[in-house]
Amino acid sequence: MLHLEQIDLRQDPAAARYLKTEVVQVAFAQAPGELISLEGPNRYQVGDAIITGCTGDRWSVDRHRFDAKYQSVAPTVDSQDGAYKAKPVPVLAKQINEAFTAARSAGRDVLRGEAGDWLMQYGPGDFGVCCKRRFEQVYKKVESGVD
Repeated sequence: MLHLEQIDLRQDPAAARYLKTEVVQVAFAQAPGELISLEGPNRYQVGDAIITGCTGDRWSVDRHRFDAKYQSVAPTVDSQDGAYKAKPVPVLAKQINEAFTAARSAGRDVLRGEAGDWLMQYGPGDFGVCCKRRFEQVYKKVESGVD
């Protein structure tokens, strides 16, 4: 299995920019806990977002990162449980053609991907893994020269 360390997709010519296009359902954690996503454990604290995507997949995002990445969809009001969509901020992504692991920043959980899954870089040192099936449904490639 490939173990990814010291990752920086900004320097990788095989990486490209993508936008998330889905509306997700969010519940803000009332107590600390952990959920197991398809890619591995996701620990969360009080106030963190527990997200259910349009494909039924679940994961957590710490509150600081959530507020920077998502906006409420009416009639949901910011900071309340309900529907949210990703802000139109491109992320770097690269498809990995063999099974792999990568540490994500929040909680330093180690996520794993299968051959064909995607490594996502949200910012320096901030990573995620998205399974191939879900990536194809919710991400759109950003054309060159468009932010």
